[in-house]
Amino acid sequence: MLEMKNVSFGVLADGSDKEIVRGVNLTIPDGKLIVITGPNGGGKSTLAKLIAGIEVPTDGKILLDGEDITGMSVTERARHGIGFAFQQPVKFKGIRVLDLIRIAAGKRLSVADACEYLSAVGLCARDYVDREVNASLSGGELKRIEIATVLARHPRLAVFDEPEAGIDLWSFQNLIAVFEHLRKTISDGSIMIISHQERILNIADEIIVLKDGALQARGTKEEVLPLLGSVVATMGECYSTERRKGETQA
Repeated sequence: MLEMKNVSFGVLADGSDKEIVRGVNLTIPDGKLIVITGPNGGGKSTLAKLIAGIEVPTDGKILLDGEDITGMSVTERARHGIGFAFQQPVKFKGIRVLDLIRIAAGKRLSVADACEYLSAVGLCARDYVDREVNASLSGGELKRIEIATVLARHPRLAVFDEPEAGIDLWSFQNLIAVFEHLRKTISDGSIMIISHQERILNIADEIIVLKDGALQARGTKEEVLPLLGSVVATMGECYSTERRKGETQA
């Protein structure tokens, strides 16, 4: 279980302090798929980076299973069980998919073991295991390979920052299927997804709405989705635009 206690994060911008995340108190329970949504610039990606250790809170604490991890680096948090997937997966020229999965797992997996992770994200393992992680791969392929590396780590908490960004409709549909599969198979771990997409919201156990760096609403999809219209009215057009995009994709 991950806990954020009165977590804030600010930066110096144009000669003054700007608070991006403000006094967030949040618990991510075990065995749940949580989706965080809200307007662009509302602090969602920053919140994810604070959990992963890419950014360090200017105030407050972050606990994982009761242990204070606030001052831990990205590497230390990964060792403690936090996995993170970027909006735009990193390309690694000269590194094979097999090598990347082995690095993520922290041990020399057999080819068969690595192929199981690729199969879990809907990729034909024999077509990808020896490919280089470079620009020859599509956005959807890179996303699914990155998810496979997260799975290989067996994280206590897997954080995905807008996994739908930059991928085509076919890849998006397959991405939803991957997350639905993960949702059914997680037991003692949790998944947190930053997303505007209604299809992803619909597979969530809980939805959290973040605006101006602060929590605005939290609950099951049955509780939160009907409220999003009124929340959107105060958030501007961002969510409405993203929702229309999702409906167009459907």
